[in-house]
Amino acid sequence: MINTRVAVAIHILALIASKPHDDLASDYIASSVNTHPVVIRRILGMLRKADLIRTSAGKAGAALTSPPSEISLFLVYRAVEPDNELFSVHENPNPHCPVGKRINAVLDEAFHGAQAALEKKLASQSIQDILDHLFQKD
Repeated sequence: MINTRVAVAIHILALIASKPHDDLASDYIASSVNTHPVVIRRILGMLRKADLIRTSAGKAGAALTSPPSEISLFLVYRAVEPDNELFSVHENPNPHCPVGKRINAVLDEAFHGAQAALEKKLASQSIQDILDHLFQKD
């Protein structure tokens, strides 16, 4: 099940992109997200490992490795949720039950469709789209 890491990672990337010349410390980012700096540093590490940001040892701040328009929300999702599927089937349904013996196969098919739809939607949006919505003129 997806947790808030994806939303926090998008928040972090949007913040970095909106202040490209500032060296944003994890404390500053944490205050924007309203969470503990350790959470931010953990997610920054995931984003760095996925090559979405770069950091310098001993220096506060991070920079995007690509323009915001080239960082899809799908890339962010995979960076912080690399092994998770949207839904999981339950283990060990009763194979002697008419529902239990086939439920996982039926659910796998349904869940795969939902996962594919989510990934397609995330791939069609970028950090730049997030920035455009955040800073649109009313």
